[in-house]
Amino acid sequence: MIFDLSWVVFFIVFLYIVNCIKILPEYERGVIFRLGRLLPKPKGPGLVLIFAPIDRIVRVSLRVETLEVPSQDVVTKDNVTVKVSAVVFFRVVDPLKAIVEVAHFVHATSQLAQTRLRSVLGEADLDELLSERERLNARLQSILDTQTEPWGIKIQAVEVKHVDLPEQMIRAIARQAEAERERRAKIIHAEGEMQAARKLTEAAKELASQPTSVTLRYLQTLTEIGAEKNTTVVFPLPVDLFRGLASWSENLSVKNGDALDKSLEPDG
Repeated sequence: MIFDLSWVVFFIVFLYIVNCIKILPEYERGVIFRLGRLLPKPKGPGLVLIFAPIDRIVRVSLRVETLEVPSQDVVTKDNVTVKVSAVVFFRVVDPLKAIVEVAHFVHATSQLAQTRLRSVLGEADLDELLSERERLNARLQSILDTQTEPWGIKIQAVEVKHVDLPEQMIRAIARQAEAERERRAKIIHAEGEMQAARKLTEAAKELASQPTSVTLRYLQTLTEIGAEKNTTVVFPLPVDLFRGLASWSENLSVKNGDALDKSLEPDG
């Protein structure tokens, strides 16, 4: 009977020792409470002895956690209501603070991220929210990191994931983009006309300095027309000829008018 009782005691002690052995992986640390008091350093990784019921262990993961911030109603600085969702990447750098300083640090970080997302994005215009997202992400990260530092949590990154605009605002932005494209097209067309006018002015000056070049342009035009329309005959006339004819007709009309005036004058 004594022999059987010793084996029972040995078996109980063996089970207790086995139960006291805890193995923590590389990415986990164990926060130990001994008789309710916190030990100064976390345990792990590797083999850890926990003497229950004296000791109590709380496992804390040191890996980067992904926290999805649900869609929030944000009123921007220019009074536009949008729905914004984001994602927060954080990790525990001090397991002792993460367990002792805050209850449920994941839930606390989520609530803080939702609050700060509404407040920070509410200080920005809609254009800033759509075009300067990197700056807003950096500001959110800085604010959250400052407030979660006493909890032993490091905010790795904050990314605004989706911005849901109202239907009316989408149409207004589309009209604005279309008007902006039309403005750019008109400016480009005007700049092209200005450059063409400058080039034509330079070409006119060059032709005026070399009169024979005008004849060469006439011959080249005749060649191009003859290649396409063989039945068409073109006689190039200089513009100066028309100017001479116009001045001659004007002088002739002036002389005829003077002669008519003299014929109508009474004699002596």
